[in-house]
Amino acid sequence: MNIITRRNTLALGAGALAAAALPGAGYSAIPVANVEPPKMEIEKGATLRVLRPTKFVDPDETIWRQSTDKFVKATGVPVRVDFIGWEDLRPQTAVAARTGAGPDIVVGWPDDPHLYTDKILDLSELADYLGRKYGGWYFLAEKYAQKWGTKTWIAIPMGGSSGPCVYRESWVKAAGFDKIPNDLEQFLKLCQALQKINHPVGFALGNAVGDANAYCNWLLWAHGGYMVDDDGKVTLNRKQTIDALKYAKEMYPTMISGTLGWGDPSNNKAFIAGDISLTSNGVSIYYALKNDPKMAEVAADTNHAHMPAGLVGKPPESALILNAMVFKHTKFPNAAQQYLRFMMEQEQYEPWLTGCIGYWAQPLKAYAQAAVWTSDPKIAVYKDSCANEFWNGYKGPITAASGAATADYVNVHMFAAVASGSATPEDAAAEAEKRAQRYYKS
Repeated sequence: MNIITRRNTLALGAGALAAAALPGAGYSAIPVANVEPPKMEIEKGATLRVLRPTKFVDPDETIWRQSTDKFVKATGVPVRVDFIGWEDLRPQTAVAARTGAGPDIVVGWPDDPHLYTDKILDLSELADYLGRKYGGWYFLAEKYAQKWGTKTWIAIPMGGSSGPCVYRESWVKAAGFDKIPNDLEQFLKLCQALQKINHPVGFALGNAVGDANAYCNWLLWAHGGYMVDDDGKVTLNRKQTIDALKYAKEMYPTMISGTLGWGDPSNNKAFIAGDISLTSNGVSIYYALKNDPKMAEVAADTNHAHMPAGLVGKPPESALILNAMVFKHTKFPNAAQQYLRFMMEQEQYEPWLTGCIGYWAQPLKAYAQAAVWTSDPKIAVYKDSCANEFWNGYKGPITAASGAATADYVNVHMFAAVASGSATPEDAAAEAEKRAQRYYKS
């Protein structure tokens, strides 16, 4: 390993593309190995279309487009990037997979590549290069990007957004607590105390790709539950799940009204407006507050902490992995892979990571040394998001079944039904197990 101190030029087939990392203005001296890039000559006349989720922080899109423009200028390959709503991404990906037409690259959600393993390219060579150059891949990135039970990479993880606790420090202290408790009973008491002083909490219980899954998975895992066991058997209808559902029922009265219909932007808006005191979210709330001079006081009062570990001894959090896959229907597979490589090289990746203040935390370990992570101690909790050891469908395999169960919000609907009073914990657990089994038996 060595610290890069000069620009390296990496050949991209017929052209020479300066895509290597270099320190200097805006770059950190991260440890990078001198590794030869894959020899993938860009196809003559190549064009690319990329589909990815819309921004939650402005630099996500701004810097992504700037880096894409750099790739276009360096290679002459026209690239169209479409940023679409989070809930619209999966349906459009499904259409592309079914019709064999549309985007060449989809930068999608963590489970999505596992829904289309027979329709996407093997990206192992590219993943091996990036891993060897940038210190290896984090646990969760590797888990979601490799076809289960193999070493075949079916995706390139580009970042992960976790959902720790975001809270107003002064209101938590006014409720009688110095910090976020690590104990489930004390955390419930905190939320109840916040509600009593007219500062309710808010957790998404609607079809929110990131926030609802993060909250409901935390509820289940913190009580020692899991959707699927190590052997792939659905195990929702058990005591641990019932306990988690009963806890969720007690949590619900501490929340602001309307959370059953919340999408991913909802808790951001509620927190920024001062309507809630505490939620589970990525760094986007804090980013918005820090970058609005009118919200400086609120930003100073906002902090982050891991959600309570509960019964499992470590924060039962995952991360929403931004997972890039290349469809086999592309006419330009080399160009597509070189685009992904370009976006992951330090010259492009670190400005994106820094500009978003870690909203999409790095999947490659070398980037943990990026200066952004020491720029503000309040964001440190997000640094190791991709090192979390929980995943959708935990403890079972990541397959089309786990992806489909997540996309159908099986776990979220189970908790929402109990919270709203439309089902008992026992009935909700039994129904959710039946729904999950349909996917795991198919």
